[in-house]
Amino acid sequence: MEPVIDVVIPTYRPDARLLQIFDMLERQTLRVRAIRIINTEQPLFEKLLEEQGLDEKALAEKFPEVSVRHIDKVSFDHGGTRNLGVSLCTGADFCLLMTQDALPSGEDLVEKLYAPMVRDETLAVSYARQLPNPGERKAEVFSRAFNYPEESRVKSEEDFATLGIKTYFCSNVCALYRKSVLDALGDFPSPMIFNEDMVFAGRALKAGCRIRYTAEALVYHSHHYSAGQQFHRNFDLGVSQAMHPEIFAKASSEGEGMHYVKAVISYLQKNGGRSEIPGFVATCGARLVGYRLGKKYKKLPKRLVLSLTSNPTFFKAHPEVFLDSFTENS
Repeated sequence: MEPVIDVVIPTYRPDARLLQIFDMLERQTLRVRAIRIINTEQPLFEKLLEEQGLDEKALAEKFPEVSVRHIDKVSFDHGGTRNLGVSLCTGADFCLLMTQDALPSGEDLVEKLYAPMVRDETLAVSYARQLPNPGERKAEVFSRAFNYPEESRVKSEEDFATLGIKTYFCSNVCALYRKSVLDALGDFPSPMIFNEDMVFAGRALKAGCRIRYTAEALVYHSHHYSAGQQFHRNFDLGVSQAMHPEIFAKASSEGEGMHYVKAVISYLQKNGGRSEIPGFVATCGARLVGYRLGKKYKKLPKRLVLSLTSNPTFFKAHPEVFLDSFTENS
């Protein structure tokens, strides 16, 4: 009997790539039952449909597995919004979490993610390898290969001694979760500004589960962020780690970050990418400063925090995250 698999995709300002994702998901060799969209700001979703000559009725006719639930911006958070999607997956055996820009590279993505879950019932999640989009800069091409190598790997809590923070690395860009484990562990942390996937992975590993990086499951996903955008994103990354010291207190990102920086510079020097090095170094500096400030966000003036984050709405909606008791109550 085939498993019941539902897809959950949070969206905000989606573009035509989302329709390509729908098309690829509906062509999978292992079928999905439903594609559940949790969209932030209905007018922005309607704008996409209008640009594509569609409305929600026509979308449903074109992609019958797709359903759309709209929320407002103040209701969005990285954990809670995904939990809303998971709550709609009644009767599902597995939930495939994706982002609106993760394009399956082939029709066997779901099958590849699912296969190891059948063989090993200790696996809580199987997450995909990310390939750079065509035409990306050399630094981004290497970054994808650095973080998503060609060989698969199963990780357990015992690997922390050798892998450090990478033990908990998992990406909701494309990850298949065992629904029973999501239910048992209380789904994703909420409220959550960022990094909900790693926090859940950490909880799952500490509960005795294992997670699998499934390199044979492929999606196209990469970004071209400016130094300023990287600063704000890494500020939020630091905030997310400060919010959950039970996972990250002994797992520093900085050592792994320096290893990454040295590896990228070496790659650029050897592969005709020297012209990218100054921009890359500037971006890395912005990322480091943002991350360190984010880790100390509770000591900063709230007005400053609102200017440093990429998501000020989150802090306005959840002022309790400034309280020292937040982690104990979350």
